[in-house]
Amino acid sequence: MKPFLRQQLERYPVRLQELDFFLQQPDAATDLERFRALTREHAEVSEVAGRYQGFRRRESDLAQAREMLGEPDMAEMAREEIAAIEAELPALEEELQILLLPRDPDDGRNVFLEIRAGTGGDESALFAGDLLRMYIRYAERQGWRSEVVSESPGEVGGFKEVVLRVVGEGAFGKLKFESGGHRVQRVPATETQGRIHTSACTVAALAEPDEAQAVQINPADLRIDTFRASGAGGQHINKTDSAVRVTHIPTGIVAECQDDRSQHRNRAKALQVLAARIQEQERSEREAREAATRKGLIGSGERSDRIRTYNFPQGRITDHRINLTLYKLTFVMEGELDELIEALLLAQKAEQLQQLEAGLGAPAA
Repeated sequence: MKPFLRQQLERYPVRLQELDFFLQQPDAATDLERFRALTREHAEVSEVAGRYQGFRRRESDLAQAREMLGEPDMAEMAREEIAAIEAELPALEEELQILLLPRDPDDGRNVFLEIRAGTGGDESALFAGDLLRMYIRYAERQGWRSEVVSESPGEVGGFKEVVLRVVGEGAFGKLKFESGGHRVQRVPATETQGRIHTSACTVAALAEPDEAQAVQINPADLRIDTFRASGAGGQHINKTDSAVRVTHIPTGIVAECQDDRSQHRNRAKALQVLAARIQEQERSEREAREAATRKGLIGSGERSDRIRTYNFPQGRITDHRINLTLYKLTFVMEGELDELIEALLLAQKAEQLQQLEAGLGAPAA
């Protein structure tokens, strides 16, 4: 094992002792927010410390087996033990490396998915509707809950813009890779000559802020407008100004919600979306600064980037960030995104491992 990795791992048992001490104090649960943070860190540190202890135990077994080589009656058994341990240690080391990778604190959060029609007119709006359905089906497969927060319907169907909230453990961690440009190639229903058209949508995945850690918004910086909802909802929703639009004046960021008959609840949801967008802007600015020193494979999050192509005539879907092509488009559009997302997660881990091996971005224990 590289000295750099061992140095990092040696810090975990020490930190675990510190956390045990803090959590055993009589007033440990007085500050609930701090208690939750300590408990969360204890679980993460305990996992790494336990795996490292197992790794060191196997290293000790290897040293003992090598000492036994000098004993004639034990040499054969020792050689078998050495071969087994030497085959086992690289996998254990790789597991430890993965555990050392920096974790995005937002990965466990809920997520807002903003889907916007781009080039392609009506066909783009229809594809935005297809993407919305795909994400709803994926959420169902994961056992998550989803709800449309706001929508702007297209003229012939689909959406000019729609915001979906997905509620579930780890939702942002999996769906954050969806941020970017999604290109579709297919024959529109209105195309009489059978020509393939290319259209595009953009998707932005925003982590829902923790209420206790959400960005602080000065009420004086907000302009709140009410209007009549334009979507479905029966007579009532079209006769009252229940929809809410919130504008953050300093940044010009806008959020709206019209899915509830209650203006109060729509206002609360719009403020949630607004906070998520402001947080995402801060996150993007921070990542842009970090990108000045290193170029990321997955996490650039540039919404103008074309990340994926959906080719319907060939039944093909290609993720351009990792050069992955699957001929499973029908299944993907039904929400079977696991193979794509797992490949992206693996690519991210591989990139982080390279950075770790280079001695960059070592996480604090």
